[in-house]
Amino acid sequence: METSKQKIYWFCQIFGWTLLIGVEYLTYLLDFGFQPDTLYLGIANILLGITLTHLYRLMIKRWNWVRLPFFRLAPRVLVSVLVLSMVMTVVNLPADRHLMPELFVNEPAVVLGYLLNFGKTMLTWVLSYTTYHYFEQSRNAEIERILLKTSIRETEAKVLRSQLNPHFVFNALNSIRALVYENPIKAQQGITQLSNLLRNSLLADRRKTVELREEIKTVEDYLALEQVRYEDRLKSRIDLDARTLYWQVPPMMLQTLVENAIKHGVSKAVGGGFVEVRSTVIIRDDASGGSRSNNTDQLHIIIRNTGILGDKEASGGFGLKNTSQRLDLLYGPEASFDIVQEDDNVVRADIIIPIQSDTIFRKTADQSLSQ
Repeated sequence: METSKQKIYWFCQIFGWTLLIGVEYLTYLLDFGFQPDTLYLGIANILLGITLTHLYRLMIKRWNWVRLPFFRLAPRVLVSVLVLSMVMTVVNLPADRHLMPELFVNEPAVVLGYLLNFGKTMLTWVLSYTTYHYFEQSRNAEIERILLKTSIRETEAKVLRSQLNPHFVFNALNSIRALVYENPIKAQQGITQLSNLLRNSLLADRRKTVELREEIKTVEDYLALEQVRYEDRLKSRIDLDARTLYWQVPPMMLQTLVENAIKHGVSKAVGGGFVEVRSTVIIRDDASGGSRSNNTDQLHIIIRNTGILGDKEASGGFGLKNTSQRLDLLYGPEASFDIVQEDDNVVRADIIIPIQSDTIFRKTADQSLSQ
């Protein structure tokens, strides 16, 4: 890409200056006939014009003028045009006086005329080059800004995906430790479940989304470990629509919300409580024709639990902020998350996730046929 730009630049330089000086030389040739010295002067002017404007190019890139605001850039451009015009005048005026003395008779403002003549040429070239690089710099800066923003968002998403509450791990280990002598088989199951959770947490920063059925397995392992701790004080239920099993969801998101439900709801209830996870598909009609369109369908996940919502920031902790941020990073405004007090002692969280591809429906259909 850079090599191609260099070729275009040198072509424009050589062709532009050759055309400009060539037209002036052709005019002189028609009026006064061929003279070798004027030909040599024309060639020298081509080389001088290319050299001067190339030096300007190196200077503007070396000092990064295109990054300057307009009120600081404009004076530098005008001074550069004046200097370049003066150099061209200093070289050409003595040579023209020697070759064409008859043209300078009764010309009181020769120097000014030369400056204006070369000034127009240099101004055209300098403005063209500066404007091009100014907009190119702006475009590159915008691309860099977008890439940086994307990188930051991706980093944030990785951090959010890999969260697993260390207090839960500590409590789970204590619960398993208590089972080692009382119920070794159940202790082994607990170690396996905790291992699965830790593995999924480590893998979460490598994957943006996972299938809902895989995420639910993580939730089931988490609930099984919490069941050891809370025993009969915790009741749980998971009810999934078969159409949603292959839907892509953020990894560890539901586990975070279920953990939040137990920590801020069930654990604070005197007699314990429940956690319920349900999923369904919201079928939406195509706005243009009224027919069903898979691309407009949405996944609806509902999490209900015992608890008093109160202040969302205080009672929700990291879980609610985590969910909102991750949905926004992955799906933008097409996804939504809301949490409300459904009843006096029941909190309800609603998650809406848009479909990403028709693969979900194909997998669901294949599964239905196999059954």
